[in-house]
Amino acid sequence: MQGMQRMPRLDGEDAEKKRLEILNYFLSTFDRYEMLFETLSCEEAYFVKPISLRHPLIFYLGHTATFFINKLVLANLVKQRINPQFESVFAVGVDEMSWDDLDDAHYDWPQVSEVMDYRKRVREIVSSLIETLPLTLPVGWDHPWWAILMGIEHERIHLETSSVLIRQHALQYVKPHPSWQACDRSGKAPQNELADVPAGEVVPGKTRDAMTYGWDNEYGSHAAFLPAFKASRYLVSNQEFLEFVECKGYSMDSYWDQEGLAWRNYAKAKHPTFWIENIEGWHLRLMTEIVPMRWDWPVEVNYHEANAFCNWKRAQTGKPIRLPTEDEWYRMYDYCGLEEIEEGRPADANIHLDLCASSCPVNEFRQGELYDVRGNVWQWTGTPIYPFEGFEVHPLYDDFTAPTFDGRHNLIKGGSWISCGNEAQSSARYAFRRHFFQHAGFRYVEGEAAISPVSSNYETDRLLSEYAEFHYGEEYFNVPNFPKTLAKIAIDAMGKMSMRRALDLGCATGRATFELARHFERVTGVDFSARFIGIGVELARSGTLRYQLAEEGSLVSYRTRSLHELGLEGLRDKVEFFQGDACNLKPIFCDYDLILAANLIDRLYSPAKFLAGVHERLNIGGILMIASPYTWLEEHTKRSEWIGGFKKDGENHATLEGIRELLSPHFRMIGNPQDVPFVIRETRRKFQHSVSEVTLWERIA
Repeated sequence: MQGMQRMPRLDGEDAEKKRLEILNYFLSTFDRYEMLFETLSCEEAYFVKPISLRHPLIFYLGHTATFFINKLVLANLVKQRINPQFESVFAVGVDEMSWDDLDDAHYDWPQVSEVMDYRKRVREIVSSLIETLPLTLPVGWDHPWWAILMGIEHERIHLETSSVLIRQHALQYVKPHPSWQACDRSGKAPQNELADVPAGEVVPGKTRDAMTYGWDNEYGSHAAFLPAFKASRYLVSNQEFLEFVECKGYSMDSYWDQEGLAWRNYAKAKHPTFWIENIEGWHLRLMTEIVPMRWDWPVEVNYHEANAFCNWKRAQTGKPIRLPTEDEWYRMYDYCGLEEIEEGRPADANIHLDLCASSCPVNEFRQGELYDVRGNVWQWTGTPIYPFEGFEVHPLYDDFTAPTFDGRHNLIKGGSWISCGNEAQSSARYAFRRHFFQHAGFRYVEGEAAISPVSSNYETDRLLSEYAEFHYGEEYFNVPNFPKTLAKIAIDAMGKMSMRRALDLGCATGRATFELARHFERVTGVDFSARFIGIGVELARSGTLRYQLAEEGSLVSYRTRSLHELGLEGLRDKVEFFQGDACNLKPIFCDYDLILAANLIDRLYSPAKFLAGVHERLNIGGILMIASPYTWLEEHTKRSEWIGGFKKDGENHATLEGIRELLSPHFRMIGNPQDVPFVIRETRRKFQHSVSEVTLWERIA
């Protein structure tokens, strides 16, 4: 089995040598990814979904290539697109909100040969860039080459996630491949036992001067002192998990939390997904074949199954058995004396494709006092992903992590047999929804329950409830509902013009999105905050919203709102919500007849950039509606980026003048500005009363 090239360091004295190293890193990744798809047995295999919650594999063949072009365009390293249609249709993957979010949308996918031709062109372009772009070392977060490394690491992520989809494909659609051979070793599973892990401090988090590539969630500071705990010496094997199955663990409701129970009942799960039982006994589905059960290999399950096993184990032993936290994984890593795997050194684990294209026995790789702290399979933790202190979104990939700070994505640690590049680093922080299947298993720990970190630093629950009340709650001081008022002004301005598609940009919790859907065929709500749009998503899904309001001190009251009582029930299928950056929107957000930007302009990091490019999203003759109180604050927008609210040439320069200057090449103003008041309730006796100026602009060029 030929392993993958290790992730290159981004410093050094010889830039030309580093250029060649990065070129080889790109080519080996690109080639290996295409080789993965050689395990598909026929053309049809590309177009049949392996599971209903994901795109067919043709999407993933094209996705990683279009990602390169889209990011290189954003970074101004590529001036012209290769195929705008491909770079739109292959742009956005799927992170389903729930296991029963079936996506039956029809896509007119191109042929495999067309996608392969496209990939060939991308390979040529990226290779040429690497060979010719000026290169200064070190390469860091703000370096022009960061976009190239981002594309490579993104493809390595999909090398793994696509291999999971292939494993979930019908057996008729896959075939064995000499470059993807499974481990041939299996024997009696070892008896698991608890090993002592002494108390100690962990300090994860990368600094900006770290000399390896990292995703945004890895950066920042975090430190914790952990008391001593015990950890299972081995990953939980198929043999160890069998006892849970045979004890009817899947049918005992008490072992499953509420979310896990709902998943189990929906999936009708009775055993791990990759286990197959027939008259000859238990078998195991691997990536391209079914083999007799490998009892000494790690069991592969989702979070819900791992958590239920721990609850069963706790009931059986009377000990506080649970999944480890992220911090406890780092403590195990440090205690076992592990270091990053460098180029030229064989891995001390089943990782980086150094060994085989499958798991291997849980007692094969000893690392200190434990086995498989890294490698073999990812390990579920009990920690929902959260941002380290100092977290920042990378402008080239604003939605890599931010949408997962919702308390519903749990971290997996340690990497699997196919994890390579950034994934194989100890600093890697990948999180998936708890019903998601990856090459993931688990180990358990014994210790008092750890406190989970806050899931997000962006909005507190109190802020979220304030905006829920602002959009869907009571009207205060006789001031009409603000989003509803804006939607009415927009509809009136449209007159008899086409009302096919509208974009509610900076939609917050989504009331205007629903109100616009009264007249538009389709309305898209986009907001930077994943938690804000979560309210819109929940309303569209269930029709009901529940939240608590601050009264005074620690006293709260509770509210329930429904689309039915607001007269919006029939609009649920006409709206959609996405997390996104208004200054850096994806290409798919275009072809609109109306764009509403409500109380957004003075909260952007670059309002000029937004205004200079917003015409590209709007049809000729379409309407742009801007509402803002022009409350410029340096905490949101650097003073150098303000477009108004300051002296210019010794005279007052109002924001409306700045908007007019930036929009004039493509828009004409319709009518006069109008003031629209709004009130935000903070507590029972404290309110914000503000006035937003509303202007309407018709796109003329």
